[in-house]
Amino acid sequence: MARVLISMSNDFLSKVDSIATSEQRTRSELIREALRAYIKRNAISNNVKAEENAQILSELLG
Repeated sequence: MARVLISMSNDFLSKVDSIATSEQRTRSELIREALRAYIKRNAISNNVKAEENAQILSELLG
């Protein structure tokens, strides 16, 4: 598995660590899950936008 170095404020890292501890997960597991959720949400958003744009284009051409 690849390693990635990221920077964040100490306050933000404390919040991440607090959540990870309360969920009995590692920091890495929590961050991976957050990124999976972000990627999924972004893909869904892009699909909705594409459908809306297709509908607009269809109406303009139609």
